[in-house]
Amino acid sequence: MKITSKLPDVGTTIFTTMSQLAIQYNAINLGQGFPDFFMSPELTSLVSKAMSEGFNQYVHMNGFPLLRERLAEKMKKLYDATIDPADEITITPGGTYAIYTALTSVLHAGDEVIVFEPAYDSYIPNITINGAIPVLISLQFPDYSIPWDEVRRKITSKTRMIMINSPHNPTGAVLNENDIEQLKAITAGTNILILSDEVYEHLIFDDLPHLSMLKYPDLLERSFVCFSFGKTYHCTGWKLGYAVAPGAFMNEFRKVHQFNCFSCDTPKQVALAEYLLNEEAYLSLGSFIQKKRDYFNQLMKDTPLIPVPSHGSYFQCYSYGHLTNENDMDYAIRLTKEAGVTTVPVSAFYKTAEDNKVLRFCFAKKEETLKLAVDNLARFYK
Repeated sequence: MKITSKLPDVGTTIFTTMSQLAIQYNAINLGQGFPDFFMSPELTSLVSKAMSEGFNQYVHMNGFPLLRERLAEKMKKLYDATIDPADEITITPGGTYAIYTALTSVLHAGDEVIVFEPAYDSYIPNITINGAIPVLISLQFPDYSIPWDEVRRKITSKTRMIMINSPHNPTGAVLNENDIEQLKAITAGTNILILSDEVYEHLIFDDLPHLSMLKYPDLLERSFVCFSFGKTYHCTGWKLGYAVAPGAFMNEFRKVHQFNCFSCDTPKQVALAEYLLNEEAYLSLGSFIQKKRDYFNQLMKDTPLIPVPSHGSYFQCYSYGHLTNENDMDYAIRLTKEAGVTTVPVSAFYKTAEDNKVLRFCFAKKEETLKLAVDNLARFYK
């Protein structure tokens, strides 16, 4: 029997590939974006408490009501956004799921979606599987800024959505006020929607603000905004996130959601509702992770790699083009095998494998992990 693949060009993700290589060669894995340090014991104890108190059956399809209420309160404080917790927030099994569901709820065959590359690897398959067309625009190297004039040139009558990601994976770039004004100008008076991937909202550095779509009513009215508890609370394996959108959009989102996962992990939602009262846990996150970025960058001065500025996320990119003309995939494999450090080649985040000779490192690790990794790299480059 034969089936026709809906994603014929898709293979194993780069994260799986590089993590398997790390295991095979006993390398320190700075590739995949997950912490190797413990999450809050207070939060894990709240999960145990919820389970012992009987919160073990299906929770409401849209998410534990108190959790949605606490999220709405948080968004009001942070962004002065008035969000209806009943009709405009849905809890999801992860940020990636929220992105997929948002796209699936509104895209039709032939719709065009503007995607900025390098891009998180789920975006293009999510668009393609819905019969829509990704319109690819490369961010401007080396600062990975958005070329807004090119965006204007590529807008057509079929443009249904623009996808935004800030803080950006894989580069750590963040939106500035000019980006917001450009986005407003381009979408004003159109039916163009926005999908804003904000899973790293609290992992932002250098005293820069997070310019969420939630802050701007004229952008929010056309947006799906996606978030992650895993990135905020160092529990990526929990696979919990949420989506925010105007009520009419969320109604369509939930039509897809109810027949896919229907409901998310109950005791963790109950625990998160309680833990959200601890505002310091997320307000202090940026400075906590920035210290790791700064420590890693200081260590990396012992190598000849050149940093590309990162102002957010778990990631720091480094350029090596002045050292060798090897493509970044081959170079990443060689570093795994010969230096004992695994990274992710940034070309993997481009559909056409655009190669600027840049590798992505995850610095959301214990200091001893980062020190061991850079010691390995320093020996390799001697």
